[in-house]
Amino acid sequence: MDDNQARQRLSVRLAELDEEDRISAEGRAPVTLQQDSVGRLSRMDALQVQAMALAAERRRAAERQRIGAALGRLDEGEWGWCLRCGEEIAEARLEHDPSVTLCVKCASE
Repeated sequence: MDDNQARQRLSVRLAELDEEDRISAEGRAPVTLQQDSVGRLSRMDALQVQAMALAAERRRAAERQRIGAALGRLDEGEWGWCLRCGEEIAEARLEHDPSVTLCVKCASE
């Protein structure tokens, strides 16, 4: 994978994350207490759905940070090199996730 392909894949993934945020906005909304129409179990279910949506939002934010860092490394000509040992990251690993920062050896330590 060359730099342009990596940049394109990372940009597409950012757009996908934005769409996922848009779709899940309702699930992250505050849960209101409506005891006259919603029982305790229904409210607990709504709170659990909200908690899962918020956790997914945090995962998307972390992925956005990794993608932003990868785009920065692309700009600096440092993309594709392990941040720990400086060796080249395997092509297959970069194909799987262009935002990885470590080679297999360093990632397994």
